[in-house]
Amino acid sequence: MSTSMNMGRIVFYEDRNFQGRSYECSSDCADMSSYLSRCHSCRVQSGCFMVYDRNNYMGNQYFMRRGEYSDFQSMMGMTDIRSCRTIPMHRGSYRMRIYERDNSGGQMHEMMDDCDSIMDRYRMSDCQSCNVMDGHWLMYEQPHFRGRMMYMRPGEYRNFRDMGMSGMRFMSMRRITDMC
Repeated sequence: MSTSMNMGRIVFYEDRNFQGRSYECSSDCADMSSYLSRCHSCRVQSGCFMVYDRNNYMGNQYFMRRGEYSDFQSMMGMTDIRSCRTIPMHRGSYRMRIYERDNSGGQMHEMMDDCDSIMDRYRMSDCQSCNVMDGHWLMYEQPHFRGRMMYMRPGEYRNFRDMGMSGMRFMSMRRITDMC
């Protein structure tokens, strides 16, 4: 039995070290520019979030769990946060199919747990599309959950390039199992 709940609260601040104007958020926000001129720090009071350095959930992404993030530039290399998405808590199974090519082409492998290297586990050199059937996942451009990441919620992703991820190869995947 699968249950997803949206419960989270994050406070964004214009300046480093939680200074300047603030904006409290507990849902998805595609464009924070009407609330803050910039965003350089935040506190995640509850829940888990993905933050993005461009509007409409585009650009570089970073997974944030409960805690304080006093300086995005030094901690993550991000200069600004422009949008955020809540990650619902998921209880139940995790299942995702990864494909070597776009449009579900090439090799296919079904995963139900974390994979620190698709090359080592499946002898797959690339992953260009996927279908997330259950759970919420993070995909990483390098093995061992390193490099840039992308949040994947349930749905079919036929071409990562169409999602603004051209040139990015996904080499490892991890389930979001945090009690957000």
